Amino acid sequence: MNEFNILFVGDIVGEPGMNIVQTFLPSLIQKYKADFVIANGENASDGKGCTVKEGKALFELGVDVITGGNHTWDKHQSQDYLRSEARMLRPLNYPKGTYGNGFYIMETKKGKAAVLNLQGRTFMASIDCPFRTAEWAISKIETETKIIFVDFHAEATAEKLAMANFLDGKISAMVGTHTHVQTSDERIFPNGMGYITDVGMTGPYDSVIGMKTIAAVNRFIYQTPQKYETAVDDVHLCAIYFKIDTNTGKTIFLERIIFPEFIRSAEEENK
Repeated sequence: MNEFNILFVGDIVGEPGMNIVQTFLPSLIQKYKADFVIANGENASDGKGCTVKEGKALFELGVDVITGGNHTWDKHQSQDYLRSEARMLRPLNYPKGTYGNGFYIMETKKGKAAVLNLQGRTFMASIDCPFRTAEWAISKIETETKIIFVDFHAEATAEKLAMANFLDGKISAMVGTHTHVQTSDERIFPNGMGYITDVGMTGPYDSVIGMKTIAAVNRFIYQTPQKYETAVDDVHLCAIYFKIDTNTGKTIFLERIIFPEFIRSAEEENK
């Protein structure tokens, strides 16, 4: 059996997220013998979008494809980047004519692998149907490779699980992104698709999903807009590793990653 190793890094938030990726990603690539590295970079540029600066840095570190989401459009510089860099993705199910690529097929040392980026609609923008879009894209991609990876950028866990059941048996692996909170439900579905509801945030955890706490709290208390500022402290890297059988395109093993691990009690902290 030939194996293909995929490493996916969860939502990178601002300079703190970029810094921890630059420090630890090379060793993770080596540890997991990654053949294909993907990262969600929609918050890499100070919490909003991914510009040439962050994109080049991630590609130089060994990332092969950068996925996006609803914040991909928040900076005009990141919008410009979509036009020029095919490996910088945006969700495919934005309306027809929206610039940028929604999937990418890459030739690796072990053959071709594909990444498909989709966005949910529940509690988010009313864009095209991600289910029908996925079905159309996979029909194109599967003529070139059995190794198909999906980043489904969505708010609702129910929508993510519905998509997972819809795609099981059609793709190799699906990860959820967007909520910035890592879930512990990683598993292999009955027809061989590796899955996790959300990979989690690579960024500062002394925050509210990456945003400075006081501004986030005030937004809820006063129900008024607050200045977005990226937090800086207690930085962690969240990721997931998939081992794929190249003959079948199915996941045979997966491992959820958070580094460093959280301290879970005062006793642990004082050891």
